[in-house]
Amino acid sequence: MQLIPRHDPHLTVRSAGALTVAVVCGELDLVLVRHLRPELDALVRESGALAVDVRPLAFCDATGLGLLAHCARNARGRGAHWQLVCDQPWILRLIRLTGLDDLLRPAPALRPLPGHPRPAGPRARAEHPV
Repeated sequence: MQLIPRHDPHLTVRSAGALTVAVVCGELDLVLVRHLRPELDALVRESGALAVDVRPLAFCDATGLGLLAHCARNARGRGAHWQLVCDQPWILRLIRLTGLDDLLRPAPALRPLPGHPRPAGPRARAEHPV
């Protein structure tokens, strides 16, 4: 997995072949959404397959969920593969309560792309920590 340099402490982007993984950390509220939206919009436009990993989040409000829904809708609208990596019960509950489960389709771990199986072996696990 290759790290794509960014100067943002709240967003880490890695490339794993055809898949781009964006890891969001901090508090996904109105302030961070305004800051991250242009970056995530660019990733949606440029990626054929995008995974957004929100497992490191300390907080997420309705504005944050709105950004994730916006990204998912745009990615799918252009025919790109989308996945949300989330294992935090409180975020999963918010997703369920807002009726966004069908759009966001959260999964507790990064899934390999269809037709692109994840390599096996210890080195592969070290390269795919997300």
